[in-house]
Amino acid sequence: MAEGDTRDWAAWHREYDDPGSRLSRRLAVVQEQLRRALDAHPGRVRIISMCAGEGRDVIGVLARHARRGEVAARLVELDARNAEVAREAARAAGLEQVEVVRGDASATDSYEGAVPAEIVLACGVFGNISEEDIVRTIEYLPCLCAPHATVIWTRGGRPRRDVALEIRRWFDERGFEEVAFVSPPDETFRVRMHRLVAEPRALERGVSLFRFLR
Repeated sequence: MAEGDTRDWAAWHREYDDPGSRLSRRLAVVQEQLRRALDAHPGRVRIISMCAGEGRDVIGVLARHARRGEVAARLVELDARNAEVAREAARAAGLEQVEVVRGDASATDSYEGAVPAEIVLACGVFGNISEEDIVRTIEYLPCLCAPHATVIWTRGGRPRRDVALEIRRWFDERGFEEVAFVSPPDETFRVRMHRLVAEPRALERGVSLFRFLR
């Protein structure tokens, strides 16, 4: 969630309680890609999650992961209710290294002190912002990334125009290479994983990356 959005994102998360729902199926795919990304980054790992919601992807993976002690994470979420759910879930799982920040995920200042990160999650973001803001966000992602960082992102295909192929091209043109592409034939969501092959850049403070569409 980012500044300017007025939807009830706490209520939106209730669909996750149905294990057969679209959101639950997407969550399972994102979690699997996150496990793959952790396997690809040996040693200590930092994770950033943009618009983290209740943190079910990151916390759900780290709670059972053998390398949980080597991973630190910052989850950025504006909705106070979702942020508190994420904090409680991290506490219950004993994940002291998972930091939940209630803040605007579109503001680069929200990531100061947590970068560069080996893994960046932008799940549930690109389907809620304009194409211009998708491009802008991709352009600034190297400011959040460590060398060879992994970015995991999602995008729904309907009812809005499916621009997933264009997003893949925008990543390619801005110094990333695709390492995974999951598009279930019976679903409208896409989950993709890209690796930074260009040089990372220093964090630029005071930048607004995107604005949620209402």
